[in-house]
This record gives sequence, structure tokens and C-alpha cells, in this order.
Amino acid sequence: MRPIFDPETLPVIETDDSRAPLSAPRMRPDFIRHRLLSPPAWEPELTDESRVYDKTRGLREAAVLVPLVEHKDGLTVLLTQRNANLNAHAGQISFLGGRQETYDADRIATALRETEEEIGLGRDYVEVLGSLPDYITGTGFHVSPIVGLVRTGFTLQPDAGEVADIFEVPLAFLMDPSRHERRLLRWVDGERQFYAMPYPREGGGHRFIWGATAGMIRNLYHLLAA
Repeated sequence: MRPIFDPETLPVIETDDSRAPLSAPRMRPDFIRHRLLSPPAWEPELTDESRVYDKTRGLREAAVLVPLVEHKDGLTVLLTQRNANLNAHAGQISFLGGRQETYDADRIATALRETEEEIGLGRDYVEVLGSLPDYITGTGFHVSPIVGLVRTGFTLQPDAGEVADIFEVPLAFLMDPSRHERRLLRWVDGERQFYAMPYPREGGGHRFIWGATAGMIRNLYHLLAA
């Protein structure tokens, strides 16, 4: 399903300048591993997307991998841009993942299987650290975000039918709340707010990270900052 609006043209109503970027120690693998294993008391952020979903339609179970790639100079987040011809979330930037199948043992199995199918990243390269709060999308998916630490040395083979592009964003960029834009959509029956995190491209322009992907990143920030 394509959005009925262009999210990049909608106004920015706020950036979160009141919170500090994560410190370097909180973006190291050992800290993230421990934080997901033994999380403190913290409050996940519920987005408007979860509120506007028509729950009478039923939810489709899904899982995504939030892949943190371990480089010598710091962690990055591996993201994909979906093929423009797909039925759901066409052309959008997203984590790797998809619908849970009956043969998947659990949500972790779904996230790892979909990752391997979409970009050829084998599960042997992924250390599962834990999960973030579930997320309901406006298109009716009940998504479990599985956080994984990815060691380097992999070779990717993207499925051209699903994936248009693969790229990495420094975790430090995404863990800076001043990069977290809240944008506003108004229509005749109401309004909706959502997060966006435009990431500059070399040579100009940006990659527009928004919606569910940005909402999950926002909760990763809250967890690591707690």
C-alpha cells in the first residue's frame, strides 16, 4: 500500500532538542547487549500510527531485524529501500523483515529468515541481543523489532524483486534526538503526527527515514538513554 500523501512535503512541527544525544559508551556493543538483557524501567513511545489503525480489520503478525553492524569506528544501522513495485510500503526505507509464517518457530526466526531471503545476510553473522516493544503499523502489521549485532565480513545478495538499495547509517546519527523530526499530516477528519529522520546523501539530497522505521529507532533511543 502506497501512502496517500508525500511525507517529505509535510511540515516539521518539532525537533527534540531537549534531550541529549547518546554518549559514546551507550552505543557500544557491550552496553547495548546488557541493556537489552536487563532493561531498566522505561516508557516506550506510542506513535499516532498505532492509534489510527482500524483494529476491526485484524492484525498480521510480522517481525523485523534491527541490524547493528559492528565496525571499528562504531556501530551502524543497516537499512534497505524497498522496491517501488511492492504492494506494501513500496519505495520506503525499512528494516529487514516481513510476515510471520506458520513454519517459523518464533518472531526471531521470522526476522532472521526474512533477512536472509531479502539481502542474503546469513544468520551466522547475527547475534540476537533482544527485542524492542511491538509496533502496530497503519497498514495492519503487528511488528516485533528484533535487535541484532552483525559482525562484518558478510557478502550481501539483495533480492531485486524486494530491495532497491541497501545502505548503512551511523548509529550516532540516529541516536541524536535533534535529528528526530515530528511531522504533521492534516486531513478532513483529523491529523496524524509521525517521526522522520532524513539522512543526508553524499553529493546532495537525503534518504527519508520515517513512519514505523523511525518510530522503532525512536524507541531504541529511549531504551538506551533510560
